[in-house]
Amino acid sequence: MSSFFGLNVASNGLFTAQRGLDVVNHNINNVNTPGYSRQMSVQEALPAMFLLNGTGMLGTGSHSIAVERIHDDYLDYKYWAESDTYGEWCVKATLMSDIEKAFNEPSDSGFNKVINNFFTAVQELAKDPSSLAVRKLLIGEGMTLSKYFNSLADHLEKLQSDINYNVKIKVDEINSYGKQIQQLNKQIFAAEIDGNKANDLRDKRTYLVDKLSKLINIEAYEVNVGLLPNGQEEKHFMITINGKAFVDHADLTQLKVEQREKKLNVEEDIENLYDVVWEDGNSLEVRGGELKGYLDMRDGNEGANQGNGASPNYKGVPFYIKKLNEFVRKFALAINEGITVDIDDSGNAVYSKTESGHADGYGLKKPGDTVSPTGIRFFTMSGWSDIQNKKSELYTSEFIGDAKTVDEIGSLYSKLTAKNFSVSGELIHDKNSEYNVAASSVSGLSEDGSNLLRIIDMRHNGHLFMEGTPEDFMKSLISMMGIDAQQAYQFTNTQEVIINQITNRRLSVQGVSLNEEMANMVRYQHAYTAAAKMISTLDAIYDTLVNRVGIIGR
Repeated sequence: MSSFFGLNVASNGLFTAQRGLDVVNHNINNVNTPGYSRQMSVQEALPAMFLLNGTGMLGTGSHSIAVERIHDDYLDYKYWAESDTYGEWCVKATLMSDIEKAFNEPSDSGFNKVINNFFTAVQELAKDPSSLAVRKLLIGEGMTLSKYFNSLADHLEKLQSDINYNVKIKVDEINSYGKQIQQLNKQIFAAEIDGNKANDLRDKRTYLVDKLSKLINIEAYEVNVGLLPNGQEEKHFMITINGKAFVDHADLTQLKVEQREKKLNVEEDIENLYDVVWEDGNSLEVRGGELKGYLDMRDGNEGANQGNGASPNYKGVPFYIKKLNEFVRKFALAINEGITVDIDDSGNAVYSKTESGHADGYGLKKPGDTVSPTGIRFFTMSGWSDIQNKKSELYTSEFIGDAKTVDEIGSLYSKLTAKNFSVSGELIHDKNSEYNVAASSVSGLSEDGSNLLRIIDMRHNGHLFMEGTPEDFMKSLISMMGIDAQQAYQFTNTQEVIINQITNRRLSVQGVSLNEEMANMVRYQHAYTAAAKMISTLDAIYDTLVNRVGIIGR
């Protein structure tokens, strides 16, 4: 046994305590680092020495064998499994809130207000059909009504465009996280090939996977692929999307966006929307995450198939555009023509003329005219006509063309949308346009408002829409919107509770407690001080032994 055995034991204890203090210091410095897992110095006793003559064994001290990362992989998998659902509903809740704000109900500028003002003006004119002031008021209220729908359609189109842009942003984010994880995989492999543990690098990777899991549905796990030169298992980290490898250790297969050649929702979609595919061109079904939320809100039309594939089975922007288009078409058809439309069992439109519309009435005789104008539609549309590329409101002749039958006229209203819905050119652009309001059902009777009374009846026609009257239709739509929004809020809150519970459980396992670290620091400090004291004591003993033993008596 070495004469300095005790000094060696004490120095081992000194180094072990120092390693513990270093780990404590590292933990304290990373108490606020996102994704950091506390670390612990693992120490064990060194092999004991056999004493001579079989008198026993003598301990040789301790040493630090590893620095472990305190972590629960199960909680990671649990977090990733719930995070994509949370991300999806967060997006849907936010966007549904935007749609609700656009409809602005209830308010003094919402649908109920503008539709009531329109029919109030119709009623007032029916009382005094010859009043030019009330005629101008009716035209103005009609324009307010049309602009309400124009504004809604513009807002929804802008929202769809913004969502489409966010789809590209999210795909870029997903690819960015994939690249970072790929690089970390290489660094971790290089650091651990000799048996070490790259604890901080693993924390960074887990933190990035946390963020990635909120964006898209993933599965992340380590797989054994063989043995390292030191005999330990060689593990590769993988991330898959629907079973296909996104990150495969050092390999990365990215996602990309490409513009659609054909609209998914032919009537409701804007141009140049993105599809998300693999970079090798294979299709990708997004099943969760923020990306799923954006795609459902951008494309969702209750699963409708207009010939280019089915939309997501969700009520997104296209669904609400479709419902607005349905309203203005049926409403204008009823007001203009006195025609209602039903859908038969085969899905075909069936048009029925039930009342006299604005086109059946007569306006006031204009100064200098001998015959009052007839056949004028109160509502038409703006934009393209069969005559010319026209940006302003169309005249009746441009809108109707040579259509004569009920079916021919009814089918033309399919061109009408909430975006181009407008009062006709005869009532906006003509000189003395107020004379064109067809109040009378008989030519030349300026005091007759019977045609307007029939139009007022349309307001209370419970067969005008499947939901009932025009107000019933919009109430149903707004109520449906409120239910969808509330559902999104509820799902978001539920998932937030689940995510917070998992996060708290993770923190209880891997989080740094300053109180615990201070206790560890004191413990290691005492051990370090004791080891140093032992070295000092042994130094004094060895000094006496070497320098003083045998001096006396010489």
